[in-house]
Amino acid sequence: MTAARGRGRPRDPETDAAILRAALELFVERGVEGTSMEQIAKRAGVGKLTVYRRWSTKEDLIAQAVEQAVSADLTPSPADVEALTPQEIIERLLPAAAETAATPAFRAMAARMMGSAVSHPQLMAVYWKHHILPRRELAVAMLRRAQKDGTVAADADLDVLIDMMSGAVTWRVLQPDPPDTAEMLDYLKAVYRQVGLYRPGP
Repeated sequence: MTAARGRGRPRDPETDAAILRAALELFVERGVEGTSMEQIAKRAGVGKLTVYRRWSTKEDLIAQAVEQAVSADLTPSPADVEALTPQEIIERLLPAAAETAATPAFRAMAARMMGSAVSHPQLMAVYWKHHILPRRELAVAMLRRAQKDGTVAADADLDVLIDMMSGAVTWRVLQPDPPDTAEMLDYLKAVYRQVGLYRPGP
């Protein structure tokens, strides 16, 4: 007897990476309206069907491309949230987060996402459901731990605190004179200190 064949060939990580990179580049350059699955396939050097086998809509693809560009640097893992204190998590993420947030690419991506919330709400709906909400759940877990530690007020509205943190960073990077990496690092420390998640060392 011969072994049963799997359902198609395994996905090639290099192909996935090329498609995600092309989707992000086109989104930043042209916005949602100016980006199509055909254009993404052409820039990635693959066939259109190769893209559609992996993502059914351009909104799904762009949302994942944006998430991949920032998640490693700006988001703690569930394991970190479970094992580490908020202070330890913030200290671990701060340098990479500041470096990423200070880049022109991040600034352009943030501007496109903000604009898409109005001009193309379907993209924001997909991004919110699959990427922002899981992050907010991690942030809530961190804040609840900080409440137990006494660094965040017990009666604090955690949703408001999360909105304040994310809104502060977005507003700062979109200013006409955005901060460099060192300035962004100082700003992030100040934001987290105000909320109660970070205490400067001696």
